Amino acid sequence: MRVTKDLVAASATPMVLGILADGESYGYAILRRINELSGGELDWTEGLLYPLLHRLERLGHVESSWQSVAGERRRKYYRITSSGLAELAEQRRQWDTVVNALKEIWPGDVRRLTAIPLEGPA
Repeated sequence: MRVTKDLVAASATPMVLGILADGESYGYAILRRINELSGGELDWTEGLLYPLLHRLERLGHVESSWQSVAGERRRKYYRITSSGLAELAEQRRQWDTVVNALKEIWPGDVRRLTAIPLEGPA
């Protein structure tokens, strides 16, 4: 099972800001971390990540710098700004609201969800 594109898009900003709140990182490492955190369910591509990083940079939520590591090619590292931390706090507040509402709607036992009859045409 893969997470739908709509849910991936909605969660992309808080995920990237949350990862960068733990410390600066570069694109490939962010992609690996997202895959790892989701148990492979979120399989992001560079085509999703880099436009998001560029947008976050334009908004002032992240800053970037090129860094060289001995024996490797240069990498563009991203770090969260104070504006990004404020945005992350707001995103978290909003996601907490959504998650809490879903917990109220959905039964606690996932097995019960499969037992709920779906209404369809008679």
